[in-house]
Amino acid sequence: MSDQVPAATSDAGKSSAIAVYVLYLLSIPSVGVLVLVGLVWAYVARAEAAGWVRTHFDQQIRVFWVAFWWAVGLGVLSVIGWLLLAVLIGVPILALAGLLGLVVTIWFCLKSALGLVALLQDKPA
Repeated sequence: MSDQVPAATSDAGKSSAIAVYVLYLLSIPSVGVLVLVGLVWAYVARAEAAGWVRTHFDQQIRVFWVAFWWAVGLGVLSVIGWLLLAVLIGVPILALAGLLGLVVTIWFCLKSALGLVALLQDKPA
C-alpha cells in the first residue's frame, strides 16, 4: 500500500515552497534581503499548503528564526569582542564569533538545500 496522498491535494503549495527554498539559497549572495521575502512568502503560503508540503513551510520558518537568533547572539558577541579588543581579549572572541557565524551560514544553506531536495522528491521536511 502506498502512504502518499493523491496528487491533486498533495502538491498544493509545492511551487511556493520551492520558491521559498530558492530565495533562501539566494539570500547569501543578496546579503540577506531575499530571505525576508522568502520568510513572508512562507508565512502566507503555509495556510494553503497540503499536509506534507506544509511541513516544508514550517521548517523554512523555523530555520529562519533559528538562524536569526544565532545571528543576534553572534552580533552581541562581536560587539563584546570589539569592546575588549583594546586589551587583546577581544581577538579570540571575534574569531569565535566569525567561526560560529560561518557555521550558522553553512547550516542555513544545508538545511535549505536538503529541504529543497526532499520537496522535489515529494517527501515531507
